[in-house]
Amino acid sequence: MTDLATRTEPARGTALRRAAPALLGYAAVRALGLLSLALWSAARGKSAYTLLTARWDALWYTRVAELGYGYEVRLPNGDVHSNLAFFPLLPWLERGLSAVAPLSYADAGFVVSLLASLAAAWGIFAVADHVYGRRAGVCAVLLWAVLPVGIVQSMAYSESLFTALAAWSLYAVLTGRWLTAGTLAALAGLTRPVGLAVVAAVWAAGIASLVRERVSPVRRVLAMLLAPLGAAGYVLWVGHRTGKGPLGYLDVQAGWRNGFDGGAAFARFVADKFTSVPGTLAGIGLIVGVGLVVWLYVVCVRQRQPLPLLVYAGVVTALALCASSYFGSKPRLLLPAFPLLLPLALALARLRTSRSALVVGGVAVASAVYGAFWLNGSGPP
Repeated sequence: MTDLATRTEPARGTALRRAAPALLGYAAVRALGLLSLALWSAARGKSAYTLLTARWDALWYTRVAELGYGYEVRLPNGDVHSNLAFFPLLPWLERGLSAVAPLSYADAGFVVSLLASLAAAWGIFAVADHVYGRRAGVCAVLLWAVLPVGIVQSMAYSESLFTALAAWSLYAVLTGRWLTAGTLAALAGLTRPVGLAVVAAVWAAGIASLVRERVSPVRRVLAMLLAPLGAAGYVLWVGHRTGKGPLGYLDVQAGWRNGFDGGAAFARFVADKFTSVPGTLAGIGLIVGVGLVVWLYVVCVRQRQPLPLLVYAGVVTALALCASSYFGSKPRLLLPAFPLLLPLALALARLRTSRSALVVGGVAVASAVYGAFWLNGSGPP
């Protein structure tokens, strides 16, 4: 297993210069994606900006920012969709930014996501650079940018904000900044339910270091105490508000038909695809996709990634694949699992620059076109 804090942490200005190629490349990929979306949407008579800021989850977040919690929709089948399912950090930031700038809540959400996506890209670079070197760091960021669902990084969703907090928390763990790691983990826990993965990573690294090293444990223990405060605080507040106790949040999620069943519902969903010829092709594609994710995690283990990265990626992957939520959301739920990309980043880094640029460029074009098609079609759940 790679030791923590194996490289000297660069000064802030030097760190930004070191990350500049990754950030510029990331910005170029995202600009290509937004341009493709704008052109595709215009051809279909739709507003690309509305698709990014006022559809699906983005609309729920802006309603929390505007009206607070308590809004719900009762469906004809009896399901209750409550906005208590959405964690508060993004709406808080939307409300705060809207209060100090001439922006609507939707505008503020878009700005937060754009800035957070750059922070996430920098955090991913910092982690990969620390563990595997600068070239691998640049490749990791570009691979994250060109993911098929990468357009979500530019939406007024919480994925970019969460990934930024998670990546920098993991970097803080790797560099021995325990209080920073715990604080960022707590904020990640206020952003999405999968904040549990960041908490688990901080706890795993903290316990391992306490067992391995004979030094003062105060900062590590404080980090471990800080890490779960965000998620625990919100879940307990929801339980109090609903009058259903500590597990009240699970009831809220059940209203959305979200839960954790070990992947049983997803397995049935895949199996049902094999009842027709077109469905069989989709089923095979789903099996191949899940197999690729599992294979990448196995490679991460074999390459002896640092323990916090393995724990974080493992929990994110398990929660995404084993949840009983809407199955079309699973690629989006896997978006924060960036350590899974590190084996591919290492392979890409070994290629000549011209060849790696050709590969990334081709995938970036395909990703941009797919993102434009996706948002103008079914879109992200």
